[in-house]
Amino acid sequence: MERVSGMGFTPFIHKYITEPLDMKHTKTPQDVVDPADMAGIYSPLVEGQLPQEKYNIIATGGIYSTAEDLVKFSQIFTGEVEGILSSKSVEAMAQEEYKRGLWPEDSDSSISYGLGWDSVNLFPFSEYGIKAVTKGGDTISYHSSLIVLPEYNLAAAVTSSGGTSAKDQFIASELLLSALEEKGIITERKPEKSFGVPVKADIPKEIATYAGMYGANNSVKKIEMNHAGQMIVSTLTAPSDSAQTYTYTADGTFVNDEGTEKLKFVSEKNGSTYLWSRSYISLPGLGQLAFSEYTAEKLEANELSQGVTASWKKREGKKYYVVNEKYTSTVYLHSSPILPIHTDKETPGYVSNIKIIGANEAVNELQIPGMAGRDTMDIHFSQKNGGEYLTFSGYVYASEELVKPIYSGKQSATSIQADGYAKWFSVPATAKGKVMTVKFPANGAFAVYDQTGICIITQWSAVRIK
Repeated sequence: MERVSGMGFTPFIHKYITEPLDMKHTKTPQDVVDPADMAGIYSPLVEGQLPQEKYNIIATGGIYSTAEDLVKFSQIFTGEVEGILSSKSVEAMAQEEYKRGLWPEDSDSSISYGLGWDSVNLFPFSEYGIKAVTKGGDTISYHSSLIVLPEYNLAAAVTSSGGTSAKDQFIASELLLSALEEKGIITERKPEKSFGVPVKADIPKEIATYAGMYGANNSVKKIEMNHAGQMIVSTLTAPSDSAQTYTYTADGTFVNDEGTEKLKFVSEKNGSTYLWSRSYISLPGLGQLAFSEYTAEKLEANELSQGVTASWKKREGKKYYVVNEKYTSTVYLHSSPILPIHTDKETPGYVSNIKIIGANEAVNELQIPGMAGRDTMDIHFSQKNGGEYLTFSGYVYASEELVKPIYSGKQSATSIQADGYAKWFSVPATAKGKVMTVKFPANGAFAVYDQTGICIITQWSAVRIK
């Protein structure tokens, strides 16, 4: 867009979109944003309100707006304003783009991509023969959902601090269904849907061959089948999570006991095998959402040489600590600034769902269309200053060997070096019971983590801790 127009992203959207639509509260990180205008952010880990969340990116979480402004934006698609987008562009955005690539068979869903839209056939409106398009968004703290019914000049937008975009979508859907009822467009609500209580059938031998290890969204699922006609799905990368049980039924699918999710194996034209999930999620008083997507892809065998295996074995159980994030980064509080390296004997040649291809390299080769295939990441190890560093999704992590015990004497000081990397320290037993006063410049911060890696203190000003 910038290359074609000769304008920067921010001035372009203001000149051609936000100003003509009177969207006074829609800005990007390149604008001056008054923190007082932003919704407060809170965390159960920190007492009081947190500093405002800001993203140093354009789009993909880098646009600030309000529910009112989002509804003003929707007028482009209801035909209430002209001159922003051509009718051909509006029509093109609503086309069924998802059908052009790898995708499950049509089913009730909240994900069916158009051009820009998350869904162009949104459930539950599809149940009434009503065209609905939607776009949701999530950062760590902020969430939103916009649903537009172009044929009826209706739209609903919900934004929130906390929660999820899915919960916002529940609310937006309920608002629109209520409006449709008031206008007499729908006379009564459709009953909530379910796959029903599963009736057990014998698992055919060819279906049993689908058991194995599957790569999912930054995780690995283990799929087993027993002689009782059941399939057990567990998450190797989250061993504390309960395994889920599904019953095989005569239509060739597996259904959970509640009848809210149905699974099926699909061998696609690209040669990969996928786990297809269809599900209904309900919230009392707010209706129902539906999802239909490939959630995992079967992992292929990956045999490593002895040398490569030995290199990764040396890292087993080690922890790596993020060092290249700015002192105000939300990564230190919300995300995982401490990254452990674990391989699993049940998935040799992989670290999580990432395929090991060398002594210092692992790549994500999964091709999962939709949400489960997003945010894929590779791993690269390198040596610097006598220590090992890990690069992962743009973050740089330092090996635990570079984390030294903090001085437990009367006073000590440390400095951030020219590379800007954060300093990490362990707390030795000799510091137990002592009070530590931390002083640092205005453009600095520190955080304290418990033994599980959970942030228990984060400060942007001088503080005393015990």
